[in-house]
Amino acid sequence: MSLDDILRYDKMVETALRGVVRKAIDDVIAHGLPDEHHFYITFFTDFPGVDIPDYLRDRYPGEMTIVLQYQFYDLSVDDEKMSVTLSFNNVPERLVIPLSAISIFADPSVNFALQFQPIEDEDDMAEEEDGPDDDGGKPKKKKAESKDDGDKQTTGEVVSLDQFRKKD
Repeated sequence: MSLDDILRYDKMVETALRGVVRKAIDDVIAHGLPDEHHFYITFFTDFPGVDIPDYLRDRYPGEMTIVLQYQFYDLSVDDEKMSVTLSFNNVPERLVIPLSAISIFADPSVNFALQFQPIEDEDDMAEEEDGPDDDGGKPKKKKAESKDDGDKQTTGEVVSLDQFRKKD
């Protein structure tokens, strides 16, 4: 271990901020989502430990955003991962997402967002990212249809979170 590996403040900060995500999810489990709060959670679909159906991984290679707002079930979180059941085209699917796979966590109701760097080797993750597109190198987002059988139908959507990012 080199001296540069001993005090990795960047990794310490990333880990602490992921603790904010864990605590927010834990609070929702205990108390529900208050008022207009809702979460956009973007994660790497090809990250080790991500467990999602193959058709979702095929449809959203690289990155996917889920929305926790009205209809989600069996939400759980621990120190390593979160899991939730969402409905896609009226089919409930269980998603297991390691906290270290999350790249963006946002609560637009209070204009709060965290953007993370991968905890694993950043060079490895950079090689796996999508190539540049018309938006200056940012990967394009796709929509994820998520509807429930209840009276209120909702559509989960993979959205661009540029509005929550800091402007340079």
